[in-house]
Amino acid sequence: MLRFMFVGDSMTIGSAGEHTWRHRMWQHLRDTLGAGEFAVVGPRSALYDKAAGEPLSHDYADASPDFPRHHLAGWGEGWLHMAPRIADALARDPADVLLISLGLIDLGFYTNAEQTAGNVREFITRARSANPAIRMVLLPVIPNIRAASDAPFAAEVARFNELLAKTVADLDTGRSPLLLASPPPSYDIALDTYDGTHPNASGEHKLAGAFADAMAQAWGIGGPYAALMRPIG
Repeated sequence: MLRFMFVGDSMTIGSAGEHTWRHRMWQHLRDTLGAGEFAVVGPRSALYDKAAGEPLSHDYADASPDFPRHHLAGWGEGWLHMAPRIADALARDPADVLLISLGLIDLGFYTNAEQTAGNVREFITRARSANPAIRMVLLPVIPNIRAASDAPFAAEVARFNELLAKTVADLDTGRSPLLLASPPPSYDIALDTYDGTHPNASGEHKLAGAFADAMAQAWGIGGPYAALMRPIG
């Protein structure tokens, strides 16, 4: 049985009333691997409650008891925050595959591209200290409203994405493979987000599809993402 852990920021934890792209990925894995062939693990389970300003909500749009809500994601958290936490998280909840979407919050508030890339390397080292055979799929920073209107920030995002690709190439090993997912080619912040950054229903499907297609193509895990065969909602 493959064990997956979602690692991310506000786009991954989601907020009250949302499905989250984690839910879309769970549906995909259930459909392609089979319900008994994988597990979703992680030390957290809540959504972010915007009114409270804390991750206190369990009001998922899909209330199915079958949906595993486990994750390691946090509103306002990035590589800087997750690097020190990943080894303990994996010790508590062992995983085989990490699905990681981080970087925007780092570049926006905490670290420049080079420093953020350094934290990526630290994260990988610590994850491997807990599981030397861990697999990781890493998503570059995707289009967002700040990059669309702030040219220096857009350049920093582009620089980080270049460094992320180099890091994946440098640190990839046969025992612990790293995979760089491709940003969804049709991702449009006007159509796929509700505020220029956080995904709406179509954006959730596209994020899930980026990870699903990468794993299917590189590792033969699951299959191509079939969001178009499901209603968006």
